[in-house]
Amino acid sequence: MHPVSANIVLNRSEVSEAPPSEAHTFDRAIAFSRTLGLVAPGEMEILHNKTVAIAGLGGVGGSHLLTLTRLGIGGFHLADFDTFGQENFNRQAGANITTIGRKKLDVMIGLARQINPGLRIRSFPAGVTPHNVDDFLNGADVYVDGLDLFAFHARDAVFQRCYDRGIPALTAGPLGMGAALMIFLPGGMSFREYIDWQSTDSPVVKAIKLVVGLAPALPHRYSLVDRRFVDLANGKGPSVPMACELCAGFAGSQVLKLLLGRGPIQACPRSLHFDAYVDRLYARTVWMGNRNPWQKLKIAVTMRALAGKQPA
Repeated sequence: MHPVSANIVLNRSEVSEAPPSEAHTFDRAIAFSRTLGLVAPGEMEILHNKTVAIAGLGGVGGSHLLTLTRLGIGGFHLADFDTFGQENFNRQAGANITTIGRKKLDVMIGLARQINPGLRIRSFPAGVTPHNVDDFLNGADVYVDGLDLFAFHARDAVFQRCYDRGIPALTAGPLGMGAALMIFLPGGMSFREYIDWQSTDSPVVKAIKLVVGLAPALPHRYSLVDRRFVDLANGKGPSVPMACELCAGFAGSQVLKLLLGRGPIQACPRSLHFDAYVDRLYARTVWMGNRNPWQKLKIAVTMRALAGKQPA
């Protein structure tokens, strides 16, 4: 009943905690056996043969990668150009004193391979660009967004190419102490249509449109204690590890459903937001996306609230 084993021997240089006289043998059937029951043996093989594309391997993307690796996904296309710094310690899975200055892509691939040494990985060290986005998506069964909030151009380009090519795509945003999830399916409402970024929008307006679009109920405002640390103009905002881990759980569950054909999928213009601080789950359907008059009002109010940078 177990999936077919893939036996791979790790030497001491690959696993630092191995005792001097011991090498570990990786057995996929054993490594992911505790998933059985929630996932059928045949489904484990399906997951192993699937490929997930993840752009961005920071706070959210890094947690996505490790969660999906532990779920048994066998293939990944991974893109990131950044390096780890101490400012990442509070929320990013690969950030620690030993990884300062190292490429996030290299560190996260190393961590994922310590869970499953047999992973099929294609890496894109320049990140996602207009020149490589199609190559990045070639062979991917689903796209999971891990890009920085302020990576507007890259996010728009990847989601649009997913839509054009019929690849399901999802994003889970760490907002406040919760996670906001949206799924974009082929033939449904696209990311570009829903978010409604305009060429005349400033980076601040684009950031607010993305946040308000993902979380129309705006519950994360209750956990914000000092607005001065929200600096959208300089691409900075607060985030906590709990939110990143919630994002990975939300996204991983939906990836499982998409890859195994377990429905139904609540796709755009439907959003789901769980905020652990206020202890509530919000499900919203926003027809017309950010072109909806209520959404326009929320965007305007949010801009006004952040303009003064005064303590909440």
